[in-house]
Amino acid sequence: MATILTEAEAKALLTKVLSYSKADECEVNLSGDIRGNIRYARNAVSTSGSRANQNLVVQSAFGKKVGTATIDEFDDASLEKVVRRAEELARLAPENPEWVGILGPQTYLKSNGYFESTAKLTAEDRAEAVAKSLELTRTQNLTAAGFLEDVNGYQAMMNSKGLFAYYPSTNINFSLTVRTDDGKGSGYVAKGFSDASKLDTAAATRIAAQKAAASASAQALEPGKYTVILEPTAGAVLMEQLFFSMDARSADEGRSFLSKPGGKTKLGEKIVDPRVTIYSDPTNPELPASPWAGDGQPQQRINWIEKGIVKNMAYSRYWAQKQGKKPVPFPNNVMMAGGTASLEDMIKSTQRGILVTKLWYIREVDPQTLLYTGLTRDGTFYIENGKIKHAVKNFRFNESPVIMLNNLETLGRPERVVSTESDGNYLIPPMKIREFTFSSLSDAV
Repeated sequence: MATILTEAEAKALLTKVLSYSKADECEVNLSGDIRGNIRYARNAVSTSGSRANQNLVVQSAFGKKVGTATIDEFDDASLEKVVRRAEELARLAPENPEWVGILGPQTYLKSNGYFESTAKLTAEDRAEAVAKSLELTRTQNLTAAGFLEDVNGYQAMMNSKGLFAYYPSTNINFSLTVRTDDGKGSGYVAKGFSDASKLDTAAATRIAAQKAAASASAQALEPGKYTVILEPTAGAVLMEQLFFSMDARSADEGRSFLSKPGGKTKLGEKIVDPRVTIYSDPTNPELPASPWAGDGQPQQRINWIEKGIVKNMAYSRYWAQKQGKKPVPFPNNVMMAGGTASLEDMIKSTQRGILVTKLWYIREVDPQTLLYTGLTRDGTFYIENGKIKHAVKNFRFNESPVIMLNNLETLGRPERVVSTESDGNYLIPPMKIREFTFSSLSDAV
């Protein structure tokens, strides 16, 4: 059976699976993808491969007793077997007090996340893209280590109440670390697109190479509070901690930065600079996403933080029912509105500050203030009188995205970036922040 099914093929298969069901309610999720990748290190390709995968997940319920079973074989006997297994597990399971049942038919927004340019990529195309990168690092006597992966996939679901959803998508991620020959300088770049024709590996490599060469003569600078300019790749790893924390239940139960004493929350309150708007939109052409959530709820364009004010939180169907609210699913993409300043504008306007190109090794310190610690890496630079003066040795930082967004000075134009921590893709602007806390020096390059 083909790994990538059309909408009609997926619908026919799911209809067949549901025909075997004897449960009160049954939901079936189907997904498949073909992934191709190429990895290189020390200026030479080390691995190249592809993988095809397809899975079917059956969830059966008798009252509030729920069982789930998964299979990757699709002959009729196997399909019936996985339905029986889910039903058997459901009968053995204790009642789930938070089970709210399945949804009926839904209406979804139109979102285009599928691009032929990505779906049709071959091993030769990947090799050619990497060759452009290697040609640059070899001729400049730099050492490159990178990874390129493209995905062509789909997801579909159907249930016994008549709900059906189908979404095909493609994605390509490219990440690269470039080191100087003596190992003292390092630069990094990461790019992600739905449309592979937008990826320019040579242009990306030039950025990483420039950072590597410029960071080779890093000087130590005293830790402390500095004005910083966060490139989008650096900002993304802190911002995603905020994105992941917009949950109503944890706020209501006092476990969140959105909690207040007495069981209240900060919904409707201003928590960050009024220039900050964080939203999700499955139809965004730069960052398209599935128009339905995992349980089949429709995804809409939602402002989570609007002009600094908390406008929405994610409510599971169970928690919404319990609180008398409307359910709001976690988004499948997240974006942050920006301004008009370029990175160069921000540097020119900075008397004394630090340009941070990458943050990594992010760890939680305090969930109720969203305080995180981590390290700068792969190119950190001192700015004086509107110009980059020299590279600086890396720092450990202690900072909260909430505090950071209250110390906002300037927002740049958003761009699609790949998080170095989660591989998630976001639209994030470069940000100029005052009083960013660097707590100590780091020996990392």
